Amino acid sequence: MKMHHTMLSVFCSLVLMTGCAQPPTDQINAAEQAVKDAQQSGAATYLANDYAKIEGLIEALKTEVTEQDGKFALLRDYGKVQQLAATAKAEAERVKIEAVKKMEEAKFAATQAHHSAQEAVKATLDLVAHAPTGKDRAALESIKSDADALKASINEVQMMIDKSDYLGAQTKAKAIQDKSQAVSQEIQAALAKIGKAKASAPKKK
Repeated sequence: MKMHHTMLSVFCSLVLMTGCAQPPTDQINAAEQAVKDAQQSGAATYLANDYAKIEGLIEALKTEVTEQDGKFALLRDYGKVQQLAATAKAEAERVKIEAVKKMEEAKFAATQAHHSAQEAVKATLDLVAHAPTGKDRAALESIKSDADALKASINEVQMMIDKSDYLGAQTKAKAIQDKSQAVSQEIQAALAKIGKAKASAPKKK
């Protein structure tokens, strides 16, 4: 009877020590918040692979919590959950710092690309102003229309920058530059054609 009472006391003590084991909620919340902060800092855009790994850690953490919650109270062990939470938090904080740096670099590049696009469009518009107004008026109107569209597109680049879409702004600005060069080449070819025609025309006596 005495031994039975002793065993019961030991069992009760174990239940008191381990039976109330709970997931490390504070650590889990801290890890999830760190991941959220990283995402808001542009990690998903500028460090997509690293951010995906962090999300994987959080998913693994949640799976481990579910697995431990399903066990008998005395067998629960949230040690792995604590490790995953600590790793996810540390990685998220590192990625956040890197993402902020990448975003600043992208912002600078977008601003530079915007400026270059503005210069390219200005040069194109200057050429349009001196474009020949000969017989092929329809072609000239088409070129002018393209130039006007480029001018309007510049505002779209600025809007992207204002919305912090720096990568999109760079892509848009590059497309504007390429189109500006194409339009400029059309005008220059037309001017050269006119120049040759004038040179070959018979001179009046």
